[in-house]
Amino acid sequence: MSAPRRAVALVALLGTLFLLGGAGSVSAHSAVRETTPGEGTVLKSAPKQVTMTFTESVGITDDSLRVLSPENRRVNAGDTEHASGRSDSVRVPLDDGLADGTYTVAWRVVSADSHPISGAFTFSIGKPSETTASVSAEPAVNPASGALYDIARYAAYAAVALLIGAATFVLVCRPASAEPLRGLVRAGWWVLVATTAALLLFRGPYERGTGPFTLLDPELIENTLTSRPGWALLARLALLAGAAVFLVRLGRGAAAETEGPEKEQVRPKPVVLAVGGVLAVGLAGTWAAAEHASAGIQVPLAMTSSMLHLLAMAVWLGGLAALLTTLHRSETLLSAASVARFSRLAFASVAVLVLTGVYQSWRGLGSWDAVFDTSYGRILVVKVCAVVLLLAAAGFSRRWTGRLTDAEEPLRVPVLETVGVRAGGSADSGPGAGGSSGDAGESTSSAAVGDGSDEKPENESEPTSVPGARRGALRRSVLAEVVVGVVVLVITTVLTGTQPGRAEIETAAAEETAAAGQRTASTTLIPFDVGTPGGQGKVQIVLEPGRVGENTVEAVVIGPDGGIATVPEIRLSFTLASQKIGPIDAGLTNKGGYWGTSSLNLPIPGTWTMKVTIRTSDIDQVSESRRVKILR
Repeated sequence: MSAPRRAVALVALLGTLFLLGGAGSVSAHSAVRETTPGEGTVLKSAPKQVTMTFTESVGITDDSLRVLSPENRRVNAGDTEHASGRSDSVRVPLDDGLADGTYTVAWRVVSADSHPISGAFTFSIGKPSETTASVSAEPAVNPASGALYDIARYAAYAAVALLIGAATFVLVCRPASAEPLRGLVRAGWWVLVATTAALLLFRGPYERGTGPFTLLDPELIENTLTSRPGWALLARLALLAGAAVFLVRLGRGAAAETEGPEKEQVRPKPVVLAVGGVLAVGLAGTWAAAEHASAGIQVPLAMTSSMLHLLAMAVWLGGLAALLTTLHRSETLLSAASVARFSRLAFASVAVLVLTGVYQSWRGLGSWDAVFDTSYGRILVVKVCAVVLLLAAAGFSRRWTGRLTDAEEPLRVPVLETVGVRAGGSADSGPGAGGSSGDAGESTSSAAVGDGSDEKPENESEPTSVPGARRGALRRSVLAEVVVGVVVLVITTVLTGTQPGRAEIETAAAEETAAAGQRTASTTLIPFDVGTPGGQGKVQIVLEPGRVGENTVEAVVIGPDGGIATVPEIRLSFTLASQKIGPIDAGLTNKGGYWGTSSLNLPIPGTWTMKVTIRTSDIDQVSESRRVKILR
């Protein structure tokens, strides 16, 4: 296998192993702030429409809100639309003359950072009905479609790192021959084209929660092409077409242009660097426009930071892959000047990673509590540990390289000082936190990061080559850093699919506030069977208001024929095991047709276990338990 193929295989293998090793499903990136009618409310008359407000702007389709009658019949009178021009509020009109009963609202929208979310809530007209529409509790994203979409995302990140990093290595570091790197650049370009096309096709099933078999559905493709993520992917394909023309012309122009006794590539013209820079910035912008940076606070600054972060990552990690590929071609002499240039380039990249990473970490977390109390914060801690491992690998390989070179005759140029960090110098900073975040800290890279003051050869037009022994040591050093660096890249990709800690905390607060302000009753329908003929039915328990303090309880038994049934006794108790509270007996009494109380006192909020016992005769009874959330 050739060196470029080995590098690509390494990236793909590590990314796949990490993905299969437990990358979780995408968390919800927005939350319901308010619904009208409110969840669980009982209305005296039928509403004209259903409105939902979210914590951030959302994308919708015609059937993002589906309102279902107790008989599971859709009662939408039109398509879903944004309410009053507000991107964070959606509504749907309802049919006239809705009958009494409990209605279910099933909803599915796309958060501003391109992740789909879904859910359901109920409201009642007149009084709660004995039956309600059944809504499946399937996740917002189909597991198969989500896995394929995530694989394409991982591969796209690896490909853009190879493409930008290898091209930058050729243009800036100017190795003696660009031939070993052409395969790496081509591989990065083709993989990025393929993954972008795959993302365009899988975006529809990913958003709608359908299986992969719907990827060619014309309606889903149309929805994707008219959405912001779809526009970003189309722009990426257009930029890749321009990059192909740029790379072909660059390759033809550089084929015969060499200088110096050992034939080093000539310095590219400023216009070439400018065109390449514009293409790279444009590619980075297609990520920033469709992910976390495009939603939340300080969007313009966040998008700029995200683009710089991605470019710095690509130059650093892709450059390491290019350096490793060059070192594996024994017939190609690697000049100390090229290594020194990459050292300075990597140092600048890591500095950018630190600055943008610190900002993105602050923006994503918002508080110290979010570090360990949110998924984003915990993954960020894992990334910090991976960066520490990267520093340890760099330090070990630097010491090993030193031992190998102690026995060698010294070069005219102190190559090791251009490759690593001087023994008494300060360490550089490692890559930052998140697809849109970073880790502040200091790091070193034995093969890639210098201290910003690398010594140059006395005559750069006559570069000194790295001899065989040192080439082998340098190869091993770079390989170790590439392996750990790819792990950091994979964790970065996971972070881009995880709800930022700041948003997770704000979402939880919004959900609690909305629920506390809206719900006026909790209705639970529990089937039971005492095991005797005619001993089957359901018990409907209405808990009002379902909050801390005094509550009213009404329990009605519905017989096998669907009518109201009478039973000798119903007992109801509540237990909060996490706080070692209960069981609290509700003290239900027969109210003539139903059992109830108006003095149930629940002292603290939480998810309580509600246990109901239905006695149908002197000896026949059955107990059932359900969990019910008590709000503050």
